[in-house]
Amino acid sequence: MFIGEYIYSIDQKKRLAVPSKFRKELGKRTVVTKGIENCLVIYPLNEWQKLAKKLEAMPTTQGDARGFARLMLAGAVDGELDKLGRILIPDYLKTYADLKKNVAILGLSNRIEIWDEEKWQEYKKKTEMSMGDMAERLKELGI
Repeated sequence: MFIGEYIYSIDQKKRLAVPSKFRKELGKRTVVTKGIENCLVIYPLNEWQKLAKKLEAMPTTQGDARGFARLMLAGAVDGELDKLGRILIPDYLKTYADLKKNVAILGLSNRIEIWDEEKWQEYKKKTEMSMGDMAERLKELGI
């Protein structure tokens, strides 16, 4: 399980070190894709395969389903951790998430999100302010 928040830097060759505690569970082969709210998501291969099956099952006759599947699947790239536990972030994904030098790496159970550090701090501050309201709404879902 991936949990925690870490601040790392992307090097000049567009490589990002994955926190050492995530590397074993992540495995050597991964998939990096566009996430919601202009972040990136790293999936272990087995989790990506589960998501891809769900995306394949969505109705192609529905515009939202087609659009979401296109962005997730066409935006994805196979990733492989190098010997130092780094992953390459292609330019188009770096641009999508507006990643600068420092990024926040977030462990979210079955996946890892990558945010530009400044954007993550802004999002986190805004979201923390409404945490009570969110908890009330989530209560309806049994959480």
